[in-house]
Parts: sequence; C-alpha cells; structure tokens
Amino acid sequence: MKKEDCFYLGKIVKKYSFKGELLIKLDTDQPEIYEGLDAVFIEVRNALIPFFIETAQLHKSNLLRVQFEDVNTENDADALLKSEVFLPLELLPKLDGNKFYFHEVIGFLITDKNYGDVGKIVAINDSTAQALFEIEKNGKTILIPMNDDLIINVDRKTKTIVVETPEGLIDLYL
Repeated sequence: MKKEDCFYLGKIVKKYSFKGELLIKLDTDQPEIYEGLDAVFIEVRNALIPFFIETAQLHKSNLLRVQFEDVNTENDADALLKSEVFLPLELLPKLDGNKFYFHEVIGFLITDKNYGDVGKIVAINDSTAQALFEIEKNGKTILIPMNDDLIINVDRKTKTIVVETPEGLIDLYL
C-alpha cells in the first residue's frame, strides 16, 4: 500500500497497558466510526505496514485504545510509539453537499461569484489558523480562506468550487 492511496487517521501517542495496548490520537470529527476497524497501516521506517486489530474501543473523546495482534509487551508497544496511522482512501466516509476532504479538491477550478474564474487549486494550506485554498493563476499564487460563509457550491461532477470572496481580495494577488 502506498501512502498516496491512504489517508492519515492519527498518531500513536502512548502506551495504555503493560500488555502492549496503545492509544491512537484520531484526527477526525467522528471518532466513533473507527471503533470497528480490523486493521490499519502504520508507518515504520518510511513504509506502511499492515497491523491487525484484536480489540479497539474509544477512550475519552478522540483516543482509540487498540490491542494489535502480535503486540503483546511494553517493548513491542514502545517500538510503535509516535508512529503515524493510515487507512486506505476507500474507507473514507463519502461527503456530500459543500463538505469535502482536502485531498479531493486538488485540481478543482475556483470560480468567484463576482470575479469569475480564479484558477485551479494546487494545494491546501492548513498550517495557519484558517485553512486556505492555494490557487495558481498565470504563475501567481492566490490564497482564499476555506470558510463556510465564502463557499457557495462544491460541484464534484464539474470539479468546480464557487466562492464569493470579499471585494478586492483576489486583486491583492494579481
């Protein structure tokens, strides 16, 4: 399994017991849908390795307490600490309406209600307080906040997102 065929589920943050149980901090708004997992991929030395799950249950809000097959000791668990956990993209719940996953809108065209065609989304910048669409137009990068109030429509068929940005925002970049 390649990393680009997967999505980031979370990170193993600590041991839970002396029997090899681990806590995965889930990066999701719906942690409950991941309680019934059979297996995950864990990144070990830059490779995704499948690990099969004996038991998994939510622990507090977004922590998943997991017992993996063949991870039975503290030493086994120590070797996996701070590792990132992934699942295949096909296991992502389908979103509809104006909700979307960051990876799925790369390459979509952004159209502004007042400005017209802005350009193609080349990346999502989520390293700031507010996630931003990074849009390429004529060799320049335009940043538009990913704000529900600005997004009017997401059309997956035509791969277009219609936004209504504040007057002058797009002109700042051109």
